[in-house]
Amino acid sequence: MFEELWAILASTIRVTTPLLFAALGGLYSERSGVVNIALEGKMLVGAFAAAAVALATHSPWLGAAAGAGAGALAGVAYALFVIRWRADQIVAGTAINFLAIGLPPFLCKVLYDSTGGTPSLALSDRFTFEPVALVALALLLTWFWMRRSRSGLWVQFAGEHPQALDAAGVGVNRTRWMAVLMGGVLAGVGGATLSISLSSSFTREMSAGRGFMALAALILGKWRPLPTAAACVLFGLADAMQIRLQGVKLGGGAPIPTQFIQILPYVVTILVLAGVVGQSRAPKALGLSFRKA
Repeated sequence: MFEELWAILASTIRVTTPLLFAALGGLYSERSGVVNIALEGKMLVGAFAAAAVALATHSPWLGAAAGAGAGALAGVAYALFVIRWRADQIVAGTAINFLAIGLPPFLCKVLYDSTGGTPSLALSDRFTFEPVALVALALLLTWFWMRRSRSGLWVQFAGEHPQALDAAGVGVNRTRWMAVLMGGVLAGVGGATLSISLSSSFTREMSAGRGFMALAALILGKWRPLPTAAACVLFGLADAMQIRLQGVKLGGGAPIPTQFIQILPYVVTILVLAGVVGQSRAPKALGLSFRKA
């Protein structure tokens, strides 16, 4: 019994890690007033870049750095459209997601002559516990930064009262640029965790909706670091349970259909959001472009 509980706990922590990276990335962006529906795409490009660089250099640390850089580049593209050119944030985020679905398979074909994914990494070229430690550190630093630092307060004012921030002499759009780039870095590292820690390679669409689950966790956590982390653990537990339940048989001896088990995390996400989304108050300026008077 104890071994079973420990296995479920260990699995929950592992599958929660990329989700929490992405949710923290969304937290930076959305607290500054920029909707970050592009988390899924940033995770995908981060996963591909991390796997490709780790494969070439045999270093998971360089792979993770590449994943962070790819997420940052996706953040630059996103910020350019929604902050500089004031494009619709939902449309631009959806475009980033579609681009990230198609671009990595194309690059895989060019580099590895396969559209399915990258070659497998050796065990020594992958992370084990390191992403868990990194995401815990990122969570603590984010909590401290949001509460205690001047720039953390700037980010929050950019999402709540951008005019007041501008009146204080702080550039609202500059603050949003910083937040979106930081969010891209974290989402990219979350994607890297998928390909060089939870898995041994990049495969097509391997994020499997985790970017949207991270966004749901952010809403459930009411755009605060620690409650968002708790929501990620809840979704991670649902994901871990669906892994453990695969192969379980019903009373008559017939196994539960795998498809029904695999949708468990998404059903939990929908049910939880249906109960709390109306009670969550988003940042007042979320989704609104800022134009200096």
